[in-house]
Amino acid sequence: MQYFDVCNGDADGLFALHQLRLATPRDAVLITGRKRDNALLGRVPASHGDHVTALDLSFDVNRAAVLALLARGVTVDYIDHHMATDLPRHPLLHADIDTAPDVCTSLLVDRRLGGRFRAWAVAAAFGDNLPDAAHRLAGLAGIDPDDEACLRELGENVNYAGYGDSEDDLLVAPAALYALLAPYADPLDFVAACPLLTTIGQARRDDLKLACAQRPSAASAGAEVYTLPRERWARRVRGAFANRLALAAPERAHAVLTPAADGFWTVSVRAPLAAPFGADRFCRAFGGAGRSGAAGIGRLPRAAFDAFVAAFRQAYPDPR
Repeated sequence: MQYFDVCNGDADGLFALHQLRLATPRDAVLITGRKRDNALLGRVPASHGDHVTALDLSFDVNRAAVLALLARGVTVDYIDHHMATDLPRHPLLHADIDTAPDVCTSLLVDRRLGGRFRAWAVAAAFGDNLPDAAHRLAGLAGIDPDDEACLRELGENVNYAGYGDSEDDLLVAPAALYALLAPYADPLDFVAACPLLTTIGQARRDDLKLACAQRPSAASAGAEVYTLPRERWARRVRGAFANRLALAAPERAHAVLTPAADGFWTVSVRAPLAAPFGADRFCRAFGGAGRSGAAGIGRLPRAAFDAFVAAFRQAYPDPR
């Protein structure tokens, strides 16, 4: 039997996998990628009797690949928090999917493991822009405020490292980052031992400063749309900037767009934190995916910008 661990390359995916492997060490082939590189199950060369663990990846995006794995006799353990329509029933598929807006994959793994490695789940929730859930979990774990702040910085930095439209945009490849954190059971020990996290944190703050100097391209009472320049920093910061906007104006929805080289936009969408619903549904109408509070569109035609803005305003009108 051969094992494959397949996960999103952001904080949630990496920390969810790390919790599982701390609980159940396993010699597995790791397959991961950029945060938006979600169609990973198609890269798994598993055969009959093998086992695949899939984490923080949209089932709908990977449906055909999962069905192919199951048809080959591969067991698939799928843990995720994105929308999954028409989830198939199959004796080799074990799916733990919860789309509640205050849940991420690391929290589902924390639930499965009974909180054995909870500090990693706290960091992941902060990275996934779920500060209230992260704070509640930190309280349950008895984590003091200084350590909680450190876990927040860790989650936000690792999450940031996964953003970019190509490998060249990334500050560090997710697989390399996972190899660095894998030896550590305590995330605070990892922070103390890994100077790369300081470098990532400084880059995140520098890029956010550039983004915060931008003015919205369109705004209404219920929604704001930002278009960032065609720069590496902009492609990296798109999601973190969307999270920053959501935290600063929780009653309003936000969309952040960056131009791609082929005549398209890449889009990050955040529903209002005060009512974190509908982002996935909205993005699916434009060929995207995600979860109810945060979603994205990989290829929005440039010519569709005005239609996108009009639809976004309609989806998120004045909240009053």
